[in-house]
Amino acid sequence: MPDATPSQRTGSLKRQQRLNIAWRLAVAFLAILFSLFPVLLIFSTSINPISSVTVTQIIPQNATLENYRIMLTDPQFPFKIWIWNSIKVSGLTAIFVVALTSLAAFSFSRFRFRGRQSLLRTVLLVQVFPNILAVTALYLILLTLGKVIPFLGLNSHGGLILIYLGGAMGFNTWLMKGFYDTVPRELDEAAYMDGASSWYTFSRIIFPLIRPILAVIFILTFISTYSDYLLARVMLTDKYQYTVAVGLSLFIGDQFSQRWNLFAAGALMAALPTLVLFYLVQDQLQSGLTVGAVKG
Repeated sequence: MPDATPSQRTGSLKRQQRLNIAWRLAVAFLAILFSLFPVLLIFSTSINPISSVTVTQIIPQNATLENYRIMLTDPQFPFKIWIWNSIKVSGLTAIFVVALTSLAAFSFSRFRFRGRQSLLRTVLLVQVFPNILAVTALYLILLTLGKVIPFLGLNSHGGLILIYLGGAMGFNTWLMKGFYDTVPRELDEAAYMDGASSWYTFSRIIFPLIRPILAVIFILTFISTYSDYLLARVMLTDKYQYTVAVGLSLFIGDQFSQRWNLFAAGALMAALPTLVLFYLVQDQLQSGLTVGAVKG
């Protein structure tokens, strides 16, 4: 069989490239469709004047935005307060986690002290047990602590933040330590030779290099606490102290009966803060998930 001519080889290569592009686009389209389909169903329910989860068409008959107006204006539903409570609790938790884990991970990565390995293993071991196993103990701790420090007791956002900090510190310390280990130690040594202190080295030299991983930890912590239901439901008892996850659960429970259309409208509006946050830190988030994957 005669060898293919250069033009034939070029044509075959172009067909192969077009085939590769075609199947990649097909996979991307299916992934987007898979991701957006539940959102479309929720949107359809949110504009449905009838409280029903049965969707026969994306745009239902007599579609209306009345559910959104009710959620934002009806004094019976303090939805805007719930949104603010969630943003406040999640934002403060994420800020404290980033601040504390950055210092802890720097110590574990750069300093050598007695008990360092044992502490690292203990931190990792604690993460094996989920918070759900300690709900009763956490409840009693906040109940006792509230008698001494009221703003850290039950039905307080301070106490809820304290619990979230305990659950997020361990894993994030390990994650950030691995990122610190990818930063060359020669930078520290050069700074020390110039007379810089450990704090100056950390704040002025190392800290700017780890901003991507800080963005990753911030967004992951924010999302995990923003969407948490169990701990917030147990620790918060006042309707006006609820986070949005707990507040929205009332629409599919007994207090407001099962009003799925209002629940769907609230769920879509509650998702906006995380979408905005993703948009603001998307560049740092992408680099934080990839930088440090390889170490030369």
